[in-house]
Amino acid sequence: MAIRLPSLTSLRAFEAAARLRSFKKAAEELSVTATAISHRIRVLEEYLERPLFLRKVRAVELTQDGLTLFSAVCSSFETIAVAIERIQKPRRKSVMLSTTPAFAAKWLIPRLASFQKAHSDIDLHIHASNTPVNLNTGTVDLAIRYGLGHYPGEAATLLLEDYFAPVASPTLLKTINQDVSQWPLIHFEWYHSLPVDLTWNTWAKVTGLNPSDLSTGIRYYEESHAIQAAIAGQGVALLSLLLIEEELRLGLLQVVTETSLKGMAYHVLKSNQYPVSEAAIIVENWLLQVAHQNPTDI
Repeated sequence: MAIRLPSLTSLRAFEAAARLRSFKKAAEELSVTATAISHRIRVLEEYLERPLFLRKVRAVELTQDGLTLFSAVCSSFETIAVAIERIQKPRRKSVMLSTTPAFAAKWLIPRLASFQKAHSDIDLHIHASNTPVNLNTGTVDLAIRYGLGHYPGEAATLLLEDYFAPVASPTLLKTINQDVSQWPLIHFEWYHSLPVDLTWNTWAKVTGLNPSDLSTGIRYYEESHAIQAAIAGQGVALLSLLLIEEELRLGLLQVVTETSLKGMAYHVLKSNQYPVSEAAIIVENWLLQVAHQNPTDI
């Protein structure tokens, strides 16, 4: 049975308008009129029976349904673009690696210079998305995912284990007192529900506190934003120690208390159904090797 999807022209109009936060700018990018963009998005909203944008005077904002669709559409367009590029440039070895935006920004990208130096003949494409990809389609070679290690149909190799602890900027740390309930808090809302609760609620229970005492504060929906907010001194954040290695080393963040939560783990995944290329094996081996190095070794 064929999958029913909205028209590609409507999805392209939606992606451009959502990315640029403007129907007018989307029209200029796609070389059509703003009226055409508005019409295509209205057709898409009627198809979904949901509003995707909040129309304002000078800009538009995505609704929650719009955010959900935008994440999926961006991921799909990026995958298509990479596939086309690989078809058009078949002579060079290339590997597409999918991972989350936070892991890509905070752990992977700072280490890529060493890979490029050692393997200049391989084009490594980084696909950053919170939406898991299907490794059995042949488009994505490897993925780094965060979880408990159970991935049916895919071969998983442990890369890194994770722990979460309260951290804050040195400046803020000088101003907070011993009463945890009085700390200004930063919360991170996970994109997907997790089998392990890595929130202030669980940390409160572990430390014998009332979870309701740690329920207020600023909330972010992207992990890297929560990290930046903590560096800026906006509050104490419960963060992955793995993703803030550099910030801790440079003294931009400090651990407030040693009580931590055991997180899940990052695994390198590849298809169980199809053999991966020699280049993908090189990337996998490099990831495993660099995972055991200290940040100062990179």
